Amino acid sequence: MKLQVVPARTGAAWVKQGIQTFWRQPLALSGLFFLFTGLISLSALLSYVGTFLSLMMLPAITLGLMAAAREADLGRFPMPRIMFIAFLQGSHQTKRMIWMGFLYALLFCLVLAMSTMFDNGEFAKLYLMGGSISEDMALTDQFELAVVFCLLMYLPLSALFWHAPALVHWHDQPLAKSIFFSAMACLTNWRAFLVFGLTWAGIFISTSLILGLISVITEDGQLSMMLMLPAMMLLAAMFFASSYHSFRECFVSEAILA
Repeated sequence: MKLQVVPARTGAAWVKQGIQTFWRQPLALSGLFFLFTGLISLSALLSYVGTFLSLMMLPAITLGLMAAAREADLGRFPMPRIMFIAFLQGSHQTKRMIWMGFLYALLFCLVLAMSTMFDNGEFAKLYLMGGSISEDMALTDQFELAVVFCLLMYLPLSALFWHAPALVHWHDQPLAKSIFFSAMACLTNWRAFLVFGLTWAGIFISTSLILGLISVITEDGQLSMMLMLPAMMLLAAMFFASSYHSFRECFVSEAILA
């Protein structure tokens, strides 16, 4: 395994490659992403325990989406079982993925716990137990500070686990080493990831604006609402496909190039 440093423009290339990969198998990749959201939503129905369980599942299921993108990139049709590939490669990898999921969920909950010092736990309670955001709650400075704090803290947390599941799966790295090298890859290639994030943000915002414009032109306020959810879901599926390309170019070995 070799960690590569790539130029900033590579971040935009990852986005392009992810979109191209998605359109090689659009039905399969969009269907798998709907399966991904369904699994997370079902587990989250169990309130506190379910939310923690859904957080634990994220590293393993995102690996499944990356593996599906790899299959599509190689011209193969990804089958639904690929979503659970993290647990189909023997007990050794399964244990690593379970511990990784537990650590991810624990750190995420720690961030939520730290956010309680801003709004007395309103945002953390909303995230863990569900519910709707009232207008009064959303407009309070304390709630906004808690949200901003969680977003900022999630950036280093996501860097720790961005490549970690793939490093365990494709490079057979120990848990601690996979998390360390995931963070190092994001840190050394921060310019490429900045371009990657800004490009995707621009795509999501542009899509929202276009759908809003269509609603204005057709004078149908419900039209944009009907189109928004499937459009965002498709873009999210493309985003996960592009995450595979970010991993493939940050780490090189025969295991991933085969």
